[in-house]
Amino acid sequence: MYFENTGLEEIRVDFTLLEHIMGKHGLTKEGQWDYERVTFDRKFDVREGRYYLRVFAYAVAGDIDSGDAVVHVMKPVLGKYYYPFGVEYGEDEHFPEHLIKTCAEILNSIQKEIAAFEIKA
Repeated sequence: MYFENTGLEEIRVDFTLLEHIMGKHGLTKEGQWDYERVTFDRKFDVREGRYYLRVFAYAVAGDIDSGDAVVHVMKPVLGKYYYPFGVEYGEDEHFPEHLIKTCAEILNSIQKEIAAFEIKA
């Protein structure tokens, strides 16, 4: 399930700042990055199952690992985890309303913190 109109889509921001803000809200990059792309995840274990809030970004300048990258943030997504297959994002998945609300609040907080530092294209 993609989150629309969060204010994060299409934003450009310094990667180090983004990583710091994401960490404050429980989203980590762990091993999900390379020189050009990064994924921030927050895992939710709720009664209905395991879900991941994911925020993807890619470098428009610099490298992710060098600490000097400017990244372009993409549309956040909520996915349901199925063992052993992985995370599914399909519209036919059931996403609990309480989880959707929590994720929207987290994304709103992140957007507010990032907005002051956005790099205009």
